Amino acid sequence: MEYAEYKWVRQNREILLEQCSNLNENEISKEFDFGFQNIKKSLVHIAGCYHAWLGSFVLEKTERPLFTNEEITTLDINDIKQYFLEADQYVEEILDRERNELDNRIHKTAIWKQDNQFIEKTIRQLLFHSITHEYHHKGQIVTMLRMLGYTPNNTDVLRLSI
Repeated sequence: MEYAEYKWVRQNREILLEQCSNLNENEISKEFDFGFQNIKKSLVHIAGCYHAWLGSFVLEKTERPLFTNEEITTLDINDIKQYFLEADQYVEEILDRERNELDNRIHKTAIWKQDNQFIEKTIRQLLFHSITHEYHHKGQIVTMLRMLGYTPNNTDVLRLSI
């Protein structure tokens, strides 16, 4: 992954976050029977993946990468945007590394997981997982927007300028 590709991820995310900024609290918190049940929880879950796998597991920059459900209810869209900006810093720090370093294996427990099992993954796997994970849940958020009666903004990478 290069900075240019991650820039597309960020541009797509910004389009979605901007649309979600126009939702009221009832809409962003409306419960559905799939995914993480609402848009707010889904957005926080997406950013949390970057915080957990990259910020905590790879970079060891945080010992508490995830919010509790109670904390999530107190967040507003600006808090969520800030959480994503922090996640972007983790990605940039990883992209600054030498390419061959991305294939280094990390073997340890994840502090946010309760099972204390050792996990062995490469930095590249965890970066790729975080990005594909974002797109998976972005699709769920787009579905939630449709169910709320909105036409989701186009977040296809092909619509972005190069």
